[in-house]
Amino acid sequence: MTEQPPGAIPTMRAVVQDAYGDAARLRLDEIARPEVADDEVLVRVRAAGLDRGTWHLMTGKPYLMRIAGMGLRGPKDRVPGRDLAGTVEAVGSAVTRFAVGDEVYGIGRGSFAEYAAAREDKLARKPETLSLEQAAVVPISAGTALQALTDQGRVEAGQRVLVIGASGGVGSYAVQLAKAFGAEVTGVAGTAKLDLVRSLGADRVLDHTRDDYADGSQHYDLVLDIAGNPGLSRLRRALTPTGTAVLVGGEDGGNLTGGMNRSLRALVLSRFVSQRLVWFLSRERGSDLERLAELLGSGQVTPSIDRTYPLDRVEDAMRHLASGQVRGKVALTV
Repeated sequence: MTEQPPGAIPTMRAVVQDAYGDAARLRLDEIARPEVADDEVLVRVRAAGLDRGTWHLMTGKPYLMRIAGMGLRGPKDRVPGRDLAGTVEAVGSAVTRFAVGDEVYGIGRGSFAEYAAAREDKLARKPETLSLEQAAVVPISAGTALQALTDQGRVEAGQRVLVIGASGGVGSYAVQLAKAFGAEVTGVAGTAKLDLVRSLGADRVLDHTRDDYADGSQHYDLVLDIAGNPGLSRLRRALTPTGTAVLVGGEDGGNLTGGMNRSLRALVLSRFVSQRLVWFLSRERGSDLERLAELLGSGQVTPSIDRTYPLDRVEDAMRHLASGQVRGKVALTV
């Protein structure tokens, strides 16, 4: 943490980005600490998580994101990162749930920094059983998996659930959460990551390089497509006649719209078939963090961290995330 001379404007070390591009656009700088609104908390960040959404915000792709308000020529928020874990440094006048010194985790603005501001309703107390690094990689990916399974997939005990992309950030949580909810889980991943998916508790694993989950040998009540590239007809072949497919990822749709085209087709097609084809944008909710804290505290869900990098190696961390080789999650220590 940077020491401040008396009377100086408080500053901090932070990763900044002034233009869209690859990881080379990221640099470490000394900037002013964020100010918090009445309903916000200032968090002394100890660890931050990387997720695919952060990569999209870094590159500015798909371009539709820029039109949607993320910044036309460069990121609207200069400091990247949203997942965080740390200690409450200060609270706004309307904050009632947290006090200075509390250990928290959740979603904030610009978590690749020594300090970040976060809304009170997007934070929860850090589970005592987790390290700060483990807690930092939970909020967005585990929250997305939880909403995909419950809000969208309406998972029930005893159902057969297929998770495509089971070894990634969202997928590693989806496998564990589905098991915690009493489902029979099949995970799809690459050859080198099948052992990870087994360790997460999957009842069955399929290697996407040689196994076909849509060959008709088994049908699933719920399919979570996190890989983002199967055709809709293939997903439907894997479903029971009244099953549900939830489209979580969409990486193969090109620079303009990403996976939006396939997602919109799914919404239209779902109106004319007996199967439900669902696409959604996850919401950042403190209530999800509270629910996840119980599952994390009980050991039913455990974060899987592939690698941890210090803040000054953020370029390496983002490149590793983009490589497709990550098993679970990547964390930054601050």
